[in-house]
Amino acid sequence: MSRLFHPLTLRGLTLSNRIAVSPMCQYQAVDGVAQDWHLVHLGGLAQGGAGLVMTEATAVVPEGRISPDDLGLWDEAQAEPLARIVRFIASQGAAAGIQLAHAGRKASNPAPWKGSGSLPVEKGGWVPVAPSALAFDEGWTVPTALDEGGLAAVVQAFVDAARRALAAGFQVVEIHAAHGYLLHQFLSPLSNHREDRYGGSFENRTRLLREVVAAVRDGWPERLPLFVRLSATDWVEGGWNLDQSVELAKALSDLGVDLVDCSSGGLVPRAEIPLGPGYQVPFAARIRAEASLATGAVGLITDPEQAEQILAQSSADLVLLGRELLRDPRWPLHAAQALKADTPWPASYARAAQGAVSVR
Repeated sequence: MSRLFHPLTLRGLTLSNRIAVSPMCQYQAVDGVAQDWHLVHLGGLAQGGAGLVMTEATAVVPEGRISPDDLGLWDEAQAEPLARIVRFIASQGAAAGIQLAHAGRKASNPAPWKGSGSLPVEKGGWVPVAPSALAFDEGWTVPTALDEGGLAAVVQAFVDAARRALAAGFQVVEIHAAHGYLLHQFLSPLSNHREDRYGGSFENRTRLLREVVAAVRDGWPERLPLFVRLSATDWVEGGWNLDQSVELAKALSDLGVDLVDCSSGGLVPRAEIPLGPGYQVPFAARIRAEASLATGAVGLITDPEQAEQILAQSSADLVLLGRELLRDPRWPLHAAQALKADTPWPASYARAAQGAVSVR
């Protein structure tokens, strides 16, 4: 049997296969509320055969949005539109997951097609927050350094958002600690220049993420899995690196995390990243081996045989696809055909499964 189409059980949840939709921002929300776009986008990916469909980064507070057009879950009114999407995803045999996030100093940006850099307050932006008052790049807004009261509020915001996610029917929560957003900013000494108990040593720099994970896990049902997305390296000398990611993954496992979603980069602009097919898979492989924790592999995975090999070599337990699913939302169904796996198409589309000609 194809490993890619073998079920994956994490706690009380069994995914029908090992293909997951990687969180991808759509910049189509209004005041954090999901729109018809999100239903069609995420629902279509569920129809396409993915075992787990993840939302885009969903902000836990308004100022935690990457852009004013991002999803949010800081308000009860934002839950029901997401619940509608969850119900449709479930009707297609997939599990629904949500990535909870806070953008930190990379917040208050326009959607990519509307420009780049910080969005000024007079144009709908806001002053972001961060571990230290260090802007992401030249010309970006200098963030406000969070005090301990602000940090406690961040932890509570993640807990509250996870509670709303549970009420909406989500079966997986992923805490976003990658791509240069707030929790990653605390991890890296390049962005964290604090001199209190949240800065300096490895223990201190990882403290906020550990507090968020512990608090969310305490309120998240024992039967449901909790993921964390990490940037395994900053790709910059003196920054966060794979050795530290392995040690952090061990601590996260002890706190009840079930899978680390292994990405990289995003903390600093213009880092030299050696892009290539599966370039981040070695991160997932090492964390899986040394932290004894399930991992997800992501990054330029485009071919069914490539995905199959990642699992066959025990490099990861789950394969997450992003842009390839934008190009081909039914990639999982096509992959099943290529790997000769018995995966049914949606009944309404079954006539197209084998490319047969029909006049009906």
